[in-house]
Amino acid sequence: MPETLLETQDLSCSFRLAGPWGRGPRLQAVTGVNLSIRAGETLGLVGESGCGKSTLGRLVLALLPPTGGRVRFGGEELTALAKSRLKHLRRQMQIVFQDPYSSLNPRMMVRHILEEPYAIHGLGTRAERRAWVAELLQEVGLAEEHLERYPHEFSGGQRQRLGIARALALKPKLIVADEPVSALDVSIQAQILNLLAELQKRYGLTYLFISHDLSVISQISDRIAVMYLGRLVETAPRAVLAAARLHPYTEALLAAVPLPDPARPFQPPELKGDPPSPINLPSGCSFHPRCPEAQFPICRDAFPEYRETAAEHWVSCHFR
Repeated sequence: MPETLLETQDLSCSFRLAGPWGRGPRLQAVTGVNLSIRAGETLGLVGESGCGKSTLGRLVLALLPPTGGRVRFGGEELTALAKSRLKHLRRQMQIVFQDPYSSLNPRMMVRHILEEPYAIHGLGTRAERRAWVAELLQEVGLAEEHLERYPHEFSGGQRQRLGIARALALKPKLIVADEPVSALDVSIQAQILNLLAELQKRYGLTYLFISHDLSVISQISDRIAVMYLGRLVETAPRAVLAAARLHPYTEALLAAVPLPDPARPFQPPELKGDPPSPINLPSGCSFHPRCPEAQFPICRDAFPEYRETAAEHWVSCHFR
């Protein structure tokens, strides 16, 4: 079995909000997350908007400081590293952002955007960098003639290809793909997903793929982690989650996907209301205010342990 490349232990993050008279309440974005990603696999992270997926992605890259817990990458504790060592380690972990329009500097030509990672880390001569950049464009399906253009001269799909090329520049081991296809048309989404799969096979990349779209997650992931209000509620291999999902929230997510079959009418999931505010989280199980299977007082008063019920199948529920 491949070695574990990334691991988090009780990882948490909260933000102090501004109030009308100074310091406001705390927003709990991520709480007690334990996950691991093996080298060469794709872990899909899925959940509703605002559940903390993107925050978790930035935490594992040390782009945000955690308020609790640990992140280990390649056996090294990221939160304890000196700045010089962390900068060196960043060459092995990169990110593809959600919005291909705002993630590229509109004042820089493609050549300079793709040469910047090499310049920051002091790699290569000017001639070598130009050769590397030309190779990068070919890897993501663009031509060398695109080097002298600005980001506004490209389509959305082409811009995301540029974002992927920039992430590949330093030959990383891990790429966090934060909703990389959500801003694209469906046909372009398929092209980008196929490109990511090809690059993974070619270079042995490891992905943390973040999305709110279960159809996208199911297509590209080896394992799937389901997140709700900053906590993981279920993690399992893709095939296991499709056949034997355990948590009521996972059931609701899958039930919310319409089936392209007119003979089977769409039945929306039976959830009550909207997700609670992360500023004022409910006691006990965070899903109990909306759960159709909640039982009181246990669901209201006690938080369910995140436990392994079968091989690689983890769930946080009192009754599963």
